[in-house]
Amino acid sequence: MSKQSKPFLPMILAAAALALPMTFTSAHAKPAQTAKPKALSAQAVVDGAWRTPEDRARDGARHPVQSFAFWGIKPNMTVAEIRPGAGYWTDLLAPYLAAGGGKLIVTSGDPDKMTDAQKANRDRFLKRYQDNPGLYGSLEVGVFAANSDKPLAAPGSVDLIISSRNFHGFVLQNIKDYALKSMYDALKPGGLVAIEQHRADPTKPQNPSTGYLRQDWVIAQMRQAGFEFVTASELNANPKDTKDHPFGVWTLPPTLQTAPSGQPANPNFDNAKYKEIGESDRMTLLFRKPAR
Repeated sequence: MSKQSKPFLPMILAAAALALPMTFTSAHAKPAQTAKPKALSAQAVVDGAWRTPEDRARDGARHPVQSFAFWGIKPNMTVAEIRPGAGYWTDLLAPYLAAGGGKLIVTSGDPDKMTDAQKANRDRFLKRYQDNPGLYGSLEVGVFAANSDKPLAAPGSVDLIISSRNFHGFVLQNIKDYALKSMYDALKPGGLVAIEQHRADPTKPQNPSTGYLRQDWVIAQMRQAGFEFVTASELNANPKDTKDHPFGVWTLPPTLQTAPSGQPANPNFDNAKYKEIGESDRMTLLFRKPAR
């Protein structure tokens, strides 16, 4: 689940499921900054002066340094980020890769099939990176849209794909098979996919509309798509998450939804206990496209 500036709607309209246009989330403006990180390390970019207070406040829940280590990311890699949302990971990945000679690809819907509003949202997201190439390098934009024949990236060109809090969306939008094939095709042989996803109770049937999926089910879907399971980490585990919240995972931070999706926020809803839980319990998985 990418950070949102307003309540996130767990149930996606069928039309959006085809075009996948809402790749980017408008959020807080990023402060202007041109200096690159002083060192090619995860800690250097996490400490970067260009990052916002809002992003820094989430580091305790998102574990960026540990995530970089788990992914095995290297500064000269070609990395694709699926649905970057408001740019939490983009603000870390782009400087890290730019300083090390790597490349970052962020995904968008097909601009030829977007509305004017969707294009404007996409352009706003990209502008803050394009305006500061000295820091962020030159981001590439790949198409991630089930109604388009344009690729995410050139076939067999990507070292690492990062998909953070997206898998439930693939299921709700009925584009899981497209999404996994798109990622598989873009990866080099031996390339990796990192999946972070809200984790459902393994003893109960899953309900994707809550935002939670079972870890065993996600692993099975990836294997069926041709990926090899590499390893799992508990770095994003949260044992306080009971996973039975009235508005699904979006009841928790950072969204803190207070009413059913599509209804006005309820000022009388007490979300203190959900703030205390914190961000969701999440599986953190790594998969590999088989080498030739």
